[in-house]
Amino acid sequence: MKIALNLLLVLSSFIGYLEWGDGNSQLLIQMEGEILRELTSDPASILHPLIILPMIGQGVLLFTLRQTQPNKWLTLLGIVCIGALMVIILIAGIAGQRGMIILSTVLFLTIAIFTIYQHFLKVTRV
Repeated sequence: MKIALNLLLVLSSFIGYLEWGDGNSQLLIQMEGEILRELTSDPASILHPLIILPMIGQGVLLFTLRQTQPNKWLTLLGIVCIGALMVIILIAGIAGQRGMIILSTVLFLTIAIFTIYQHFLKVTRV
């Protein structure tokens, strides 16, 4: 179940939604595609913590999918790295009263809380 939760964390991180300006909007997966394309032409342009940290978090969570029992500390690292961006997006959605932005982050944050419960707080029965 923990592997499935880590997979859900990665997938739900892709649907973070942002709006800006007059009618501009994108999902995080679309933005990541643009970032990866930009990486080949101008790597310095993507050197920002809010770009690098979530991508590192996704990479860490993808790494845990290869483990038979996902490491709880790596899972927590991935959640924190991605969660930092998701919380900022959530705050922006609340400040701008944008329901779609808020909803796009709630899924990830809900799965993150449940995953932390499963990895750290759930008492296993013998």
